[in-house]
Amino acid sequence: MAPDDLNAPLGQDKRKGLPKLPAAAPQILAGALGLFGIVVVAWAIFVNDPLGGEPTAVVATGSPAKPQAKPAGDGQVKTRDLLIIDYSGDLEKVWAALILASTGAAMGVRTRVFVTFWGLQVFVKDSKRITGQNWMQKMLSAMQRPGISHRKLSKMNFLGMGPWMMGRLAKQYGVASPRELLEAAQALGVEFIPCQMTMDMFGLKPEDMIEGMGEPAGAATVIGLMTDNSTPLFI
Repeated sequence: MAPDDLNAPLGQDKRKGLPKLPAAAPQILAGALGLFGIVVVAWAIFVNDPLGGEPTAVVATGSPAKPQAKPAGDGQVKTRDLLIIDYSGDLEKVWAALILASTGAAMGVRTRVFVTFWGLQVFVKDSKRITGQNWMQKMLSAMQRPGISHRKLSKMNFLGMGPWMMGRLAKQYGVASPRELLEAAQALGVEFIPCQMTMDMFGLKPEDMIEGMGEPAGAATVIGLMTDNSTPLFI
């Protein structure tokens, strides 16, 4: 053991040290990375398939083509009709159905409204307080008075306070009432088709209904309209 070893602190060995990298190692590493980058750029430029054969997708940046109406047999373009299935008597749903019906007719679209179940009560004359033939039919009309002026909200009706507030807001913001929309729809040629089954079940007669209603029809007629170039909408 050398004398210097006795004077050295414990755990340290002067003879053992970490190997040092040669001074040229960083330059060699940088050169290798640069060469690799040059190879990648050259591959992308000169090779026909720079992505290595992976599948690619081409996305069109222009606006999609709009579907065109198919010409009818006589060569004329036939537009789709609008068929609204109105089965609710709630005020907000009746309102929406009449807005869409009158708007569609104003745009030149042939519009039909098939009214069934509680939706049919909307088209009973306001002057009819009790309708029906037997006591159950009369009780139904007593619990929910028919007529367009006696509609209730499906939520927040509050014994008539909700519909009253909706009416005041409609006047304040220039929104047509359901009665005004119904008159406008009839003037624009909207066809209102009552459900024959509902009329029988509720005991309604043609004289109970408002003026301008079409001939009663059944489910088969409605299915035929759905499949005959009509766009159905359930409300």
